[in-house]
Amino acid sequence: MEDLQFILASASPARRKLLTDAGISVYVCPSNFDEDQVQLTNPAELVKTLAKSKADLVAAQFGKALVLGCDSILAFDGQIYGKPDSPEDAIARLQTVRGQVGELYTGHALIDTSRQRAVVRCRVTQVYFTDVSDRQIIDYVATGEPLRCAGAFAIDGKGSCFVEKLNGCHTNVIGLSMPLLRELIAELGYDITDFWSAA
Repeated sequence: MEDLQFILASASPARRKLLTDAGISVYVCPSNFDEDQVQLTNPAELVKTLAKSKADLVAAQFGKALVLGCDSILAFDGQIYGKPDSPEDAIARLQTVRGQVGELYTGHALIDTSRQRAVVRCRVTQVYFTDVSDRQIIDYVATGEPLRCAGAFAIDGKGSCFVEKLNGCHTNVIGLSMPLLRELIAELGYDITDFWSAA
């Protein structure tokens, strides 16, 4: 839609690529929200709160737009894992989850600034990790890729070799569930095809 911008309140190249690959013309405006402000132990509530907080900050800057905020974490054995704090942290996490099943939570908040409406949802995907060696984990962390990712792995990068299978939405693990986005856009009274850019 020419008169309604689609704004991504995230600096994530992976989320931007998902949107552009789906034909959506997107303007990127990172929120720079301080995630340490939010201390919740329920993974679904945590990612929804973070996604909404990020979207709110960016939405205040636009008069007529759909603003999307997202946040992802990996939950495993009662622990919540965001981005690792250090290479050592990433190595320890990957050693913990190898051969196990974790749950990747992504919160989605979509705000329609022109109508002052918002929808917030969470999607969960089960991630089955392969039983990789210590050497493979150390070499993977040395690439730097897991330091930028929730759960210390990227399903759309070198980390794809570390995942046996997924149960649920695969784009959710990349950081944005595209089927859920279609539903959220519909809840706000639009159609996802309204935002397809001209070929």
